[in-house]
Amino acid sequence: MSTKHRVWKYGDNVNTDLVFPGKYTYTVSHDPAELASHALEDLDPHFAAQVQPGDVIVAGRNWGNGSSREQAVTCLVAAGVRAVIAASFARIYYRNAINSGLLVIQCPLVAALVETGDSLELDVAQAQVMVGEQTFSFPRLPESVAGIVEAGGLIPYLKRGYVQGTE
Repeated sequence: MSTKHRVWKYGDNVNTDLVFPGKYTYTVSHDPAELASHALEDLDPHFAAQVQPGDVIVAGRNWGNGSSREQAVTCLVAAGVRAVIAASFARIYYRNAINSGLLVIQCPLVAALVETGDSLELDVAQAQVMVGEQTFSFPRLPESVAGIVEAGGLIPYLKRGYVQGTE
């Protein structure tokens, strides 16, 4: 089933300090609203106030490079971002995103076609992104990764497995 999402577009090499400013690393609480209020503030001062649940970030190459700071993922989750679609991801950011239940999709051609405010459709089950009349495939998520994202992160995924008796 495909779902429609509003796009926020950013370029190449958006590092973790731009996603969540390092100056807040040790001063903000883990309150989701507080984390979300600082999302992308140094890159896009309007993002935190205007992002809506279900919005999607589309970016260029090397999204999330820099430190391994988890707040760079959790602030987007707290803001309600459904997915980040990028040409490529920094390895540690990609893993932190999966662990936090943030859908990350590598689909390089999408970034060239959208602008902030556009919409796209996302069909995770079919591994497709639809932009206007064009459809782009992305690598299908492994079953375990899809399960982690669906559960809302690694910890809920593991707890669900234990609750269901699949230890």
